[in-house]
Amino acid sequence: MNFRRGRGREELEINLIPLIDVLLVILIFLMVTTTYSKTAGLEITLPSAEAPESQANDREINVLITARGEILINRQPVAGRGSDALAEALSRAAAGRKDPVVIISSDRDARLQSSIDVMQAAQRAGIAGISFATQSDASGGR
Repeated sequence: MNFRRGRGREELEINLIPLIDVLLVILIFLMVTTTYSKTAGLEITLPSAEAPESQANDREINVLITARGEILINRQPVAGRGSDALAEALSRAAAGRKDPVVIISSDRDARLQSSIDVMQAAQRAGIAGISFATQSDASGGR
Protein backbone atom coordinates (compact mmCIF):
# COMPACT_ATOMS: atom_id res chain seq x y z
CA MET A 1 0.00 0.00 0.00
CA ASN A 2 1.21 3.33 -0.90
CA PHE A 3 0.11 5.92 1.62
CA ARG A 4 2.18 8.68 0.08
CA ARG A 5 0.31 9.02 -3.13
CA GLY A 6 -0.31 12.70 -3.06
CA ARG A 7 3.15 13.69 -1.98
CA GLY A 8 6.13 14.03 -4.23
CA ARG A 9 9.54 12.70 -3.48
CA GLU A 10 11.68 14.84 -1.23
CA GLU A 11 14.99 16.00 -2.65
CA LEU A 12 18.05 14.63 -0.99
CA GLU A 13 20.46 17.20 0.40
CA ILE A 14 23.70 17.08 2.34
CA ASN A 15 23.44 18.48 5.82
CA LEU A 16 26.64 20.50 6.46
CA ILE A 17 26.05 21.33 10.11
CA PRO A 18 27.39 18.01 11.52
CA LEU A 19 30.43 18.34 9.22
CA ILE A 20 31.13 21.85 10.56
CA ASP A 21 30.73 20.61 14.13
CA VAL A 22 33.25 17.81 13.56
CA LEU A 23 35.75 20.20 11.95
CA LEU A 24 35.44 22.65 14.84
CA VAL A 25 36.05 19.87 17.36
CA ILE A 26 39.16 18.78 15.42
CA LEU A 27 40.39 22.38 15.25
CA ILE A 28 39.88 22.89 18.99
CA PHE A 29 41.67 19.61 19.69
CA LEU A 30 44.66 20.66 17.57
CA MET A 31 44.82 24.09 19.21
CA VAL A 32 44.77 22.63 22.70
CA THR A 33 47.32 19.88 22.08
CA THR A 34 49.81 21.94 20.06
CA THR A 35 52.80 23.20 22.01
CA TYR A 36 53.76 26.72 21.13
CA SER A 37 57.39 27.59 21.65
CA LYS A 38 58.54 31.15 21.62
CA THR A 39 62.25 31.48 21.17
CA ALA A 40 63.72 34.53 22.78
CA GLY A 41 66.01 36.40 20.45
CA LEU A 42 68.03 39.52 20.66
CA GLU A 43 68.35 41.66 17.58
CA ILE A 44 71.84 43.11 17.45
CA THR A 45 73.85 44.88 14.84
CA LEU A 46 77.46 43.82 14.88
CA PRO A 47 80.12 46.46 14.32
CA SER A 48 81.79 46.61 10.97
CA ALA A 49 85.54 46.36 10.67
CA GLU A 50 85.55 48.03 7.26
CA ALA A 51 85.83 51.60 8.60
CA PRO A 52 89.13 53.43 8.20
CA GLU A 53 91.21 53.87 11.32
CA SER A 54 90.41 57.00 13.26
CA GLN A 55 92.97 59.34 14.70
CA ALA A 56 93.81 59.16 18.39
CA ASN A 57 91.28 60.96 20.52
CA ASP A 58 91.89 62.53 23.93
CA ARG A 59 88.66 60.92 25.21
CA GLU A 60 89.87 57.36 24.57
CA ILE A 61 91.15 55.03 27.26
CA ASN A 62 92.68 51.99 25.58
CA VAL A 63 92.38 48.72 27.49
CA LEU A 64 94.29 45.71 26.20
CA ILE A 65 93.45 42.19 27.38
CA THR A 66 96.08 39.59 26.54
CA ALA A 67 95.51 35.88 26.00
CA ARG A 68 96.98 35.18 29.45
CA GLY A 69 94.44 37.49 31.09
CA GLU A 70 96.76 40.44 31.72
CA ILE A 71 95.05 43.84 31.52
CA LEU A 72 96.88 46.95 30.33
CA ILE A 73 95.35 50.43 30.47
CA ASN A 74 96.98 52.85 27.99
CA ARG A 75 99.85 50.32 27.69
CA GLN A 76 100.48 50.34 31.44
CA PRO A 77 99.87 47.08 33.35
CA VAL A 78 97.24 47.21 36.08
CA ALA A 79 98.67 46.69 39.55
CA GLY A 80 96.61 44.03 41.30
CA ARG A 81 94.17 41.44 39.98
CA GLY A 82 90.93 42.51 41.64
CA SER A 83 88.08 44.50 40.19
CA ASP A 84 88.78 47.27 42.72
CA ALA A 85 92.29 47.77 41.34
CA LEU A 86 90.94 47.79 37.80
CA ALA A 87 88.22 50.34 38.65
CA GLU A 88 90.79 52.54 40.39
CA ALA A 89 93.16 52.38 37.42
CA LEU A 90 90.31 53.31 35.06
CA SER A 91 89.36 56.22 37.32
CA ARG A 92 92.94 57.50 37.24
CA ALA A 93 93.07 57.16 33.46
CA ALA A 94 89.74 59.00 33.08
CA ALA A 95 90.77 61.88 35.35
CA GLY A 96 90.72 65.17 33.48
CA ARG A 97 88.97 63.76 30.40
CA LYS A 98 85.57 64.95 29.33
CA ASP A 99 83.20 62.04 28.56
CA PRO A 100 85.88 59.32 28.46
CA VAL A 101 85.38 56.25 26.29
CA VAL A 102 86.92 52.87 27.11
CA ILE A 103 88.08 50.98 24.03
CA ILE A 104 88.59 47.29 24.77
CA SER A 105 91.09 45.44 22.58
CA SER A 106 90.98 41.80 23.53
CA ASP A 107 92.98 38.89 22.21
CA ARG A 108 90.66 36.38 20.64
CA ASP A 109 92.02 33.67 22.94
CA ALA A 110 91.32 35.78 26.06
CA ARG A 111 88.50 34.74 28.36
CA LEU A 112 85.22 36.57 27.96
CA GLN A 113 85.08 37.12 31.71
CA SER A 114 88.06 39.50 31.45
CA SER A 115 86.10 41.75 29.08
CA ILE A 116 83.10 41.65 31.39
CA ASP A 117 85.33 42.57 34.34
CA VAL A 118 86.62 45.60 32.41
CA MET A 119 83.06 46.70 31.57
CA GLN A 120 81.96 46.38 35.20
CA ALA A 121 85.04 48.28 36.40
CA ALA A 122 84.33 51.04 33.88
CA GLN A 123 80.78 51.28 35.21
CA ARG A 124 82.07 51.49 38.79
CA ALA A 125 84.53 54.20 37.71
CA GLY A 126 81.65 56.24 36.23
CA ILE A 127 82.60 55.73 32.58
CA ALA A 128 79.55 55.20 30.40
CA GLY A 129 81.17 54.91 26.96
CA ILE A 130 82.53 51.47 26.08
CA SER A 131 83.61 50.28 22.66
CA PHE A 132 85.34 47.19 21.28
CA ALA A 133 88.21 47.36 18.82
CA THR A 134 88.07 45.09 15.79
CA GLN A 135 90.57 44.01 13.21
CA SER A 136 89.70 43.77 9.53
CA ASP A 137 90.34 40.50 7.72
CA ALA A 138 92.61 42.24 5.21
CA SER A 139 95.15 43.18 7.88
CA GLY A 140 96.29 39.60 8.32
CA GLY A 141 94.27 38.48 11.32
CA ARG A 142 94.39 34.79 12.26
